[in-house]
Amino acid sequence: MFSFNMFDHPMPRAFQNRFSTQYRCYSVSMLAGPNDRSDVEKGGKIIMPPSALDQLSRLNITYPMLFKLTNKNSDRMTHCGVLEFVADEGICYLPHWMMQNLLLEEGGLVQVESVNLMVATYSKFQPQSPDFLDITNPKAVLENALRNFACLTTGDVIAINYNEKIYELRVMETKPDKAVSIIECDMNVDFDAPLGYKEPERHSHHHEEPAEEDTDPSNYEMDLGFRAFTGSGNRLDGKTKGIEPSPAPIDPSDIKRGIPNYEFKLGRITFMRNYRPQARRIEEDDAGNNFIAFSGEGQSLRKKGRKP
Repeated sequence: MFSFNMFDHPMPRAFQNRFSTQYRCYSVSMLAGPNDRSDVEKGGKIIMPPSALDQLSRLNITYPMLFKLTNKNSDRMTHCGVLEFVADEGICYLPHWMMQNLLLEEGGLVQVESVNLMVATYSKFQPQSPDFLDITNPKAVLENALRNFACLTTGDVIAINYNEKIYELRVMETKPDKAVSIIECDMNVDFDAPLGYKEPERHSHHHEEPAEEDTDPSNYEMDLGFRAFTGSGNRLDGKTKGIEPSPAPIDPSDIKRGIPNYEFKLGRITFMRNYRPQARRIEEDDAGNNFIAFSGEGQSLRKKGRKP
């Protein structure tokens, strides 16, 4: 007798533990129930049916559970985690931004496969709007938003919610692979210039050094500062009398030219003060040197006279 067994060779363990199935996908807004599930829109995780959990537990899938989503019609793929197993059978619920990346419509078919991804060490994002620069600390905002994500895929456009506004960011680069896991990892984050951002124009100021001129006082600018007794008087009755005095012309010799500071250093402020000799102190010192004790004369309030 001859026996024939087509399964003489055991199947590889990696193939046995692989989860792969198709679901009809819908956005989270189509999820029936009294509770608001807007938290699903703020992250990168999906909701799957309970049968998927039963099948995954029998396959001994490694944790955390990560999945590869593929739209075979458009050949688009992304990666995600799972949030809950409460969807109806044959249906899975995806965030709206994930359906846009996969070019899926409501009720479209998506292939769900279990995968193992490497832990992320670096990622680079490009904001899709210059409005992202208005955030005070964008790196801290992104770090807080990525706590709702399980993995990142190069080329995806993720959406984060901050201050009641949706910001979209494109994943430009991830290391060490094009798809990485960001659960319990130490990842360096970098930003590219936002889409449509234009750097402000810098106006170059050309400072031309003034040519040396003759030190002729007549070439100096006239001092238009305060001059004493150059005003005109006004009467209470409003009448004018006489000729209003005109300020006397300034003699060029009266113009005082500043003394340059030859010890000027960049980044150092020097307060220049005019030096005036203290003549009064010198006079007091001269008077102190000529002082002689008990050299004064006494005075009496009552004048003494000779009696007649």
